[in-house]
Amino acid sequence: MATGKGFVAALDQSGGSTPKALSLYGVEPSDYSGDAEMFQAMHDMRARIILADDFTNAKVLGAILFERTMDETINGKPVAQVLWEDRGVVPFLKIDKGLEDEANGVQLLKPMPELEALLARAKQAGIFGTKERSVIQSANAAGIAAVVAQQFEVAKTVISAGLVPIIEPEVNIHSDTKAECENMLKAALETHLGALPAGEMVILKLTIPEVAGLYESLADLPNVLRVVALSGGYSTEEASERLGRNPKMIASFSRALTEGLNVKMTDTEFNAALGANIEKIYTASIA
Repeated sequence: MATGKGFVAALDQSGGSTPKALSLYGVEPSDYSGDAEMFQAMHDMRARIILADDFTNAKVLGAILFERTMDETINGKPVAQVLWEDRGVVPFLKIDKGLEDEANGVQLLKPMPELEALLARAKQAGIFGTKERSVIQSANAAGIAAVVAQQFEVAKTVISAGLVPIIEPEVNIHSDTKAECENMLKAALETHLGALPAGEMVILKLTIPEVAGLYESLADLPNVLRVVALSGGYSTEEASERLGRNPKMIASFSRALTEGLNVKMTDTEFNAALGANIEKIYTASIA
């Protein structure tokens, strides 16, 4: 994770975002009945991605899983083991329970009352790290400070469990004050990273900044294992182009990774479409 060439695949769509992700894949709500069938359809899609020809550590360094996916199997084998043992891809787990309503221009993490038990299960399952996502909507200094403080509070619990946290304070790409948000966020991150004890490692997952290279200095800090970029709703083309201007960031894309995939594709068509997306994202990540 520290030095490999490639990117982190985000395969962690959860309850609220699952119907939209499935619809983009060509699976409509009328095609399934209830949550169990919906999540099974999502798992089938993720399994197809993980087993695809190009989904290996030649270009994909890590993959972020939803909790249900961690508990599932692919061809009878636990998903995290398939990723690491068969594909050479480092498994991560999404641990947040969603977002609070917006206040002070941000959305904080909802409470995670059973976090320590989840982290223990993740460690047992062979998970390397976690991901927890907050959202910044506008340039409110108090709100951004609260987001970063909460992220690092959770990160310390994750580190104590022997895992590496991906800290994700996403800046909304549609924010009218996106550049100002990013400057405030960088300053807050620097403060908290500077207070981390030696050897406590984190990964930062950040929206691709308006000012190219803004987060370069964060990537050089001793406690930062990697800085990865979220696609945030940009198309594969635009996300990859923007990322290419930030040489110390690598991708951690979700929608951009699965763009153009369809459940009705033959395996040959599916592998070709996914392979083309992987190649674009990989190329931008190693620029």
